Amino acid sequence: MLQIKGLTITHRKDLRVILEDFNMTLNDGDKAVIIGEEGNGKSTLLKWLYNPDMVEDYTECHGERILGRERMGYLAQELPTEDREKSIYDYFVEANLFFDQTPKELAELARRFALSSDFFYSEQKMGTLSGGEKVKVQLMRLLMDEPTALLLDEPSNDIDIETLELLERIINEWRGIVLYISHDETLIERTANMVIHLEQIQRKTKSRYTVAKITYTEYITRRADAFAHQEQMAESDRRAKKQRDEKYRRIMQSVNRAQVTIGGAGKDLGDKMQAARNLKDKMHTVKSMGKRFEKEDAKMTEMPEQEEAIFFKLGKEDSKMPAGKTVVEYDLPELRTPDEAKVLSANIHLNVRGPQRICIIGTNGVGKTTLLRKMAEEMLARKDIRVQYMPQNYEDLLDMDVTPVEFLDETGDKEARTRIRTYLGSLKYTADEMDHAIRELSGGQKAKILLLKMSLSDANVLILDEPTRNFSPLSGPVIREMIAGFPGAVISISHDRKYIREVCTQVYRLTQMGLQEVEHV
Repeated sequence: MLQIKGLTITHRKDLRVILEDFNMTLNDGDKAVIIGEEGNGKSTLLKWLYNPDMVEDYTECHGERILGRERMGYLAQELPTEDREKSIYDYFVEANLFFDQTPKELAELARRFALSSDFFYSEQKMGTLSGGEKVKVQLMRLLMDEPTALLLDEPSNDIDIETLELLERIINEWRGIVLYISHDETLIERTANMVIHLEQIQRKTKSRYTVAKITYTEYITRRADAFAHQEQMAESDRRAKKQRDEKYRRIMQSVNRAQVTIGGAGKDLGDKMQAARNLKDKMHTVKSMGKRFEKEDAKMTEMPEQEEAIFFKLGKEDSKMPAGKTVVEYDLPELRTPDEAKVLSANIHLNVRGPQRICIIGTNGVGKTTLLRKMAEEMLARKDIRVQYMPQNYEDLLDMDVTPVEFLDETGDKEARTRIRTYLGSLKYTADEMDHAIRELSGGQKAKILLLKMSLSDANVLILDEPTRNFSPLSGPVIREMIAGFPGAVISISHDRKYIREVCTQVYRLTQMGLQEVEHV
């Protein structure tokens, strides 16, 4: 059993409460997914549960964690810096039970992850692995130590479709506890039997959480139905209040008029005094009615408030790509690793015409990111198209020491900065977050900066390496809609099965023999 009691997490820099009085209990068989928008504290919660020391530099936390006899295995969202210079062998050696593994057990583990049995003894540096290979290696070492509870921060990031399907099996077959964060809606739909939803409402001034022991699909359906019902009830209450207030106003006006005219001619003193007493009683009744209405109003159904997904548009009027225009006519005899040591693929040909939306898939380590980077370098230098590039590693383009406003402002103009702040606000940045250094932001918040840069540009070609990888499953449909509606050409890499089905017009698999068109994913 894993249990959290009364956890409150406060951001040290801006004193924002990320999570307040949070309570949760997990038992064997629970596959709990943590969802929520970027910057809502999902990774912080997971780190705190694993080791509170991991978050003490930037948060203040108060609460109780009860671990029982659980042995927790933690997968970080990014490979720790200190591990990047280690060889693959040195990395595995640090597993507590590495030397307890028999050659047969190691071979079976490698086979499950589609790797050779001698992979464990490689001298290749961890930092040179592809994004998906890094996740695979971390998962393999984690499983070696036989944990009873898995804490996984974005295990679906960057891994290929075959490994995604393996991850689904691992989660579904796990007998203990699984608590994970993922932006892959298909993975969540197929594995989660419990949803933990972290929200920041009222312009990120108030935190709210929900723990529901149901599937993700059921949670989304129930949530939508509950909001619709609450909104209907709130509107009904407001209509009834409007009618009641109008009737009350007429009664009050009638009593006030009677008080004004009570001293008129035609009545003796006794009648006037009796009328005055009657009116006084009536006014007392009316005022009592008003006080009762105030109490009723306090109990009215509130309009539902939820943290809305982001939305903005990609592409401008002149971003439309003519149907017959050749965007890319790319030929590459050999694709090598960045250090030129190994040939990854050969005889690569890709033609893109008009507003096509291309997706490149393939196994981890086959060279997809290397290929896209080479294509981006060539296309960014062209004058006949306007290209924006979103790399897999955001640090390749972002200056981590400046604020989002400083990065996006190319003019220094006061009005331009005000406009940028407005745009960032629409992407759910708080005023404080706009003034944070980019390195302090979450992966999804960094991704938003690059998407906003694209939105502010006049690009008619987008080159995107895993564009949905850091967006919440709630924002995923919006991101897919934005990219699908872009009027120019899109060349992307993705393992997101919903993105591939809903956005891409053509899919190619990168193999050792080049690009091969794929009909179904």
